[in-house]
Amino acid sequence: MRRTAEAGFTAVELAITDPTRIDREAVARALKETGLLLVSITTGQAAAKEGLSLSSPDEETRERAVERIKAHMRFAKPFGAVVIVGLLRGADGDRALLIESLKECSAFDSEVKLAFEPLNRYETKLINTVAEALDLIEEVGAENLGILFDTFHANIEEPNFSDSIRAAGERLFHVHLADSNRWVPGSGHTPFGEILGALEEIGYRNGMILECFPKPSPEAMLSLAHGFPEALRSR
Repeated sequence: MRRTAEAGFTAVELAITDPTRIDREAVARALKETGLLLVSITTGQAAAKEGLSLSSPDEETRERAVERIKAHMRFAKPFGAVVIVGLLRGADGDRALLIESLKECSAFDSEVKLAFEPLNRYETKLINTVAEALDLIEEVGAENLGILFDTFHANIEEPNFSDSIRAAGERLFHVHLADSNRWVPGSGHTPFGEILGALEEIGYRNGMILECFPKPSPEAMLSLAHGFPEALRSR
């Protein structure tokens, strides 16, 4: 976090598997010391490490996943951070069960935002595009459930970056930035100027997080803080 702040970034996203095992006060002190904002928390590690899934046909697995999201929401609330629902939705689960799980999670605390992330087809069969996510959100019917737009996944699944961002509109709660090869923006062919223009068009003012491999180097990733987001317009 200190190195991130020294590079010039203003916010961070934390990857947390189980928030009940994290000292929230220690996190708060580190944020205060570095001047960083905690804008988002990822939850997918619990899917990879523990097999949790919000859409699992196994009731115990599904209930554990719901309780884990609730724990993330409790952790996130004092920071005003959004809780991301990505891989924790399940790779090939039941859509109806996913909807029921999301209803329970969103109702747990209406003041904490949940950002549902459309993922590419190689990672999940459930909800790959912004259009599909919007349909899901409508079925859940919760104001605190929105969309995370990830440029890496969008490069695979979205017909048009700008159209998808405009479609998300006020439901766009969070943005992940990575190039087409998941390297540092500027290393592939993603049109970041177009993406930034669309975000400005809808008046987006929430978090923008670099979620990419530190390639071609960690230094290249950290250097994007200088002049961000203008530095991306020519990439």
